[in-house]
Amino acid sequence: MIMAKILVVATNVENYETTDRATGVWLGEVTHFVEEMAAAGHEIDYVSPKGGYVPIDPASLKAANDTDWKWYGNDIFKQRALAATMKPSAVNPLEYAAIYYAGGHGAMWDFKDNTELQEIAETIYANGGFVTGVCHGVVGLVNVVDRQTGVPVLHGKKVTGFSTMEERLNGTKKQMPYLTQDAMTAAGGKYKAKRPLKSYVRIDGRVITGQNPPSAQKVGKKLAAALEAK
Repeated sequence: MIMAKILVVATNVENYETTDRATGVWLGEVTHFVEEMAAAGHEIDYVSPKGGYVPIDPASLKAANDTDWKWYGNDIFKQRALAATMKPSAVNPLEYAAIYYAGGHGAMWDFKDNTELQEIAETIYANGGFVTGVCHGVVGLVNVVDRQTGVPVLHGKKVTGFSTMEERLNGTKKQMPYLTQDAMTAAGGKYKAKRPLKSYVRIDGRVITGQNPPSAQKVGKKLAAALEAK
């Protein structure tokens, strides 16, 4: 296996636009993915739409397990993944074998229309790399275009992400600027979800997506396996 570089994307958004409810990245969607990448020997970098500080959704700390606390207790991880992420302008996409968009509701406001991140993902994909995401983070993929065909990378692909049912059960459907499921479908994705808050991952070529927070580890495992098979 050849060690690869993986780019993890996290949100800068601290609260819902329509309420004072706190949000941010869902910590486990970073830590569980990073756990798998690190175990496979890959190098990880971190970027956010604005660079710098990444807020953590407080609900994700309440749901944290041993893997989350292991990484949250790592000073190097906290500095690079949460306190001082790179700006998109500092990223050389040719260095990366994959991009991974972590979720958390904050991503709904600063991922989908960020052209700098789109260009990074498009370059990685055009260079034979993987575009991946989990939960709300997958909205970062909906405007990414396959440069060979000129259509969205999700077009015709089997995909998943945080479902409208999960949003409704979470009590956040009315606070969302749009719905993840709708955005993926509008991009031409063949969307499917399974039971709420149960791990579910779909792979179609070099597109790997996970439905919800419990899916982050499996996205990491599937990406690690795909990189090893290249």
